[in-house]
This record gives sequence, C-alpha cells and structure tokens, in this order.
Amino acid sequence: MSEEEKRGLLPGMAAIGAWMFMLCLIGLVGVTLHKLPLVVLILCAAFVAAGQGLLRLRRWGWALTLAAVFCSGLYGMWVLVKFHQITEIVMVALNLVFFLYLVRPEVTQRLR
Repeated sequence: MSEEEKRGLLPGMAAIGAWMFMLCLIGLVGVTLHKLPLVVLILCAAFVAAGQGLLRLRRWGWALTLAAVFCSGLYGMWVLVKFHQITEIVMVALNLVFFLYLVRPEVTQRLR
C-alpha cells in the first residue's frame, strides 16, 4: 500500500465526522428552544471543529474528536443514571463504538 493510499479517509471517520456535526445541531436546537444553557454553544463550536479536523485528516482533529466522543459518552451515561432515560443507551453505545474505532492503529496511521 502506497503512502497516498494510507492517507485516505476511512468510511468510519466520515461517519464520526457526521456524528460530530449532528451533535452540534442537537446542541443548537436545544439552545434555540431554551432547553439547554448558552454555554452549550461552546461545545457546539468544539464539535464542529473536531468534525472538520477529522474530515481533513488532521491529528488535532482526531484528538479533539476523541475527547468529544468520550465526553459525550460520559454525559450520556450521567443522563442515563441520573434521569433514567433508557434512550440514552443508544447514544452511549454509539459513542463507545466511535471511541474504540478512533483508537485503532489503522485510523491513527492515516492522520497528518
């Protein structure tokens, strides 16, 4: 496999980038409907930056996405335990799968 082939975007990375943009959209809707505090806008900006960096195969984007997925999973677990919202299991599981995907050696080798 040539160096150029190693640098391509994996389908899983594209899906995780889309997930970051979706988390941003959910946060924006929550702030707009006054269900979330304005501080969430900072997280939304971080989610967009993480997704953009990951899609551009930047190492900082990978690190920021890894942190965002981890924190999003922790938040989902907190909501699950505190408010007993069973639907959060899907979010927690998805974030766990994304986290485990991002730490694979094949993914980290493709980053600049």
